[in-house]
Amino acid sequence: MFIIDAHLDLSMNAMEWNRDLRNEVPVLRNLEKGMTDKPDRERATVSLPDLRRGNIGIVVATQIARFVKPESKIPGWNSPEQAWAQTQGQLQWYKAMEEAGEMTAITDKKSLQKQLDLWNDGTANEKKPIGYILSLEGADSIVDLSYLEKAYNYGLRAIGPAHYGPGRYANGTDATGKMNQNGLDLLTEMQRLNIILDATHLCDDAFWQALDHFNGPIWASHNMCRSLVNHNRQYSDEQLKALVERGAVIGGALDAWMLVPNWVRGVSTPTSTNCNLETVFKHMDHICQLAGNANHVGIGSDLDGAFGTEQCPSDLDTIADLQKLVTIFRTQGYAEDDLNKIFHQNWINFLMKNWD
Repeated sequence: MFIIDAHLDLSMNAMEWNRDLRNEVPVLRNLEKGMTDKPDRERATVSLPDLRRGNIGIVVATQIARFVKPESKIPGWNSPEQAWAQTQGQLQWYKAMEEAGEMTAITDKKSLQKQLDLWNDGTANEKKPIGYILSLEGADSIVDLSYLEKAYNYGLRAIGPAHYGPGRYANGTDATGKMNQNGLDLLTEMQRLNIILDATHLCDDAFWQALDHFNGPIWASHNMCRSLVNHNRQYSDEQLKALVERGAVIGGALDAWMLVPNWVRGVSTPTSTNCNLETVFKHMDHICQLAGNANHVGIGSDLDGAFGTEQCPSDLDTIADLQKLVTIFRTQGYAEDDLNKIFHQNWINFLMKNWD
């Protein structure tokens, strides 16, 4: 099955975790033996070869750099300009991967179709570039609105205005409060440029406000269900239905704390909480049941998003194991047409509808 993954922090892993993602996952793990600076050392799941092995030919790949005030407990950069510079370093990594033939940018219908044709031409994947759609997770690094068009011109096609905590443009996970005028102006400029609004991480107040003020394309790249795991990081059934009504696609994430209740970082394990790919299916199936069809769910795995095998489904070793999820959906009675929608076609239809 051809798969599109709508949320991977590839450049963060390359630049901040110092992972050469051209290596296979076992090599990445071996290179980190004995490292303790991050909790997921030796537990990587994502690499470019493993994407190819999993027939994952298109990803939504992020830039991410958060601005935080000095007293913040959340890590980040002390000025928007520093955050912007960090995203530019991440951008240059993607460009370097393009130069090396490892990746290719997707920015419009033509480049999307070209990548689809390449990955479905019946030949082996080993030498094929991974297509990437550039997304910004958290808008803090947009120094002012004049930077937004600069970012669009270098290929940025989606923005999640918020990440964790309070943000310069919107409040995110574990925060509350509506957007300020800055945030509303950001939405207006995004709409003018036809940049996709990624609703993921918006706090409830900002979520409803954004839906009221933004008339462009919306998706939620990596979200799960509050009715199954009661936390503000998840979206309620009401919010999920609102996204469906707006034509959104919602990407199923594979972070264990979003999949099972009462996860305690550093204490809980995938095995102790019975967190596996069947658990992922239950969340994604719940969205399908709410929608009344399989037209609004996809994959947005967030694998290696500052966690590794210690905090993802127990039966997933590398990202190539997303193919196991196809089998689970099939076993649960989903028709082949619906499997195609869930694992790639919903994202393709969304982009073909909203792009030039």
